[in-house]
Amino acid sequence: MTASSRRAVRPGERDAPRLERQDPGGRPGVSTIWRVRGLAQARRLLRARHATTQAGFTAEKIPRRLKLHPILVSDGPVHDEQRRKVARFLAPAVVQRRYLASMQECADRLLAQARTDGGTTLDDLALLYTVEVTAEVVGLTESSVPRMARRLVSFFNQPPSDITREDLGRTPRQWARAAVNGLVPVLRFWWSDVRPAVRSRRREPRQDIISHLLQEGYRGTDILVECVTYGTAGMVTTREFIVMAAWHLLGDPELADRYRSGSQDERLAVLHEIIRLEPVVGHLYRRAQVEVDLDDGPDPSGTPVRGGCPVAPGELVDVCVRSANADPEAVGEDPLALRPGRPLPAGVNPAGLSFGDGEHKCPGQPLAMLESDVLLHRLLALRPELVREPDLGWDDLIEGYTLRGMRLRLSG
Repeated sequence: MTASSRRAVRPGERDAPRLERQDPGGRPGVSTIWRVRGLAQARRLLRARHATTQAGFTAEKIPRRLKLHPILVSDGPVHDEQRRKVARFLAPAVVQRRYLASMQECADRLLAQARTDGGTTLDDLALLYTVEVTAEVVGLTESSVPRMARRLVSFFNQPPSDITREDLGRTPRQWARAAVNGLVPVLRFWWSDVRPAVRSRRREPRQDIISHLLQEGYRGTDILVECVTYGTAGMVTTREFIVMAAWHLLGDPELADRYRSGSQDERLAVLHEIIRLEPVVGHLYRRAQVEVDLDDGPDPSGTPVRGGCPVAPGELVDVCVRSANADPEAVGEDPLALRPGRPLPAGVNPAGLSFGDGEHKCPGQPLAMLESDVLLHRLLALRPELVREPDLGWDDLIEGYTLRGMRLRLSG
């Protein structure tokens, strides 16, 4: 058996069984929760259209008085329509044509400064890079990128939470802290970043998401929530992945040479395998609205599904992405080995479930992978030296890892 290449291993997190039902045992305010660790069962659940609703990212605590729920946490026909209209900004061909040149310019500028400085802390550089790229796509281009980055980062200073509990396991004091830590940065984000962008797009619409939202009749509050969603999702997850991918590449000279000399398709195959192994978001939560049978026939790829049970309405489902992405029945032998180009069954994404699946599959996958490749390919061409490995931490809000303090020396 090949040794594991995975670096982000959360203490106490189980990889088995493939399907597990945890009963609250009569405890008030605690949900029955299913843990789904098999990729076939997970895909079946996520592809059961309109049978479940979003329960992660504190979606069930977002006020329903918003006219239009943000795309990350909306459901049903409204969500389908939102995705259809936004897809034109994030389609692979559009991303290549519209954003590649600006990604390259941004990466070259930041790396040139890092070379002048003799080195960089990669998570800081990746933060500025991903915020600038995301800002262009969204339309948040009327304010300072470094200051906007600080505002977005401060939004994640939240107390821990337990998704299985109605009160998220927080005390009143923790809820008060969550409100202050969440609302103050959001208000600053509105005043300094979103409001100027909205005013500019009202005068002169452009090919970006804020202009699209204005055309769709979104109000200021709705646009703010969407910008928080796109800004944090585009910034946080891609930032962490860039650092994780660099950690793997710089720790494996043979893999780094393969990536450095490969075509774009070959490089993306390497990155897809890294994110399959190291998904940034480790858990996807759904709330069943109707009964969902996880053992109802074969998976869409033809893989038999075994051991499924019906999920009852109201029950919570935890799709354990890290475990599902390492399911040997889906990804083959040695699932924890980093093997770019490994053969996969028809219909299985080379990134596994790292970008979700079904109606809530992340539409930003092409953007995230291309912007990661642009920066990493240029970084590795400079032959950086890893001076300090990153510190691994965990964020309850996105159910994912954080990597801080990765120091690189750039002598060239």
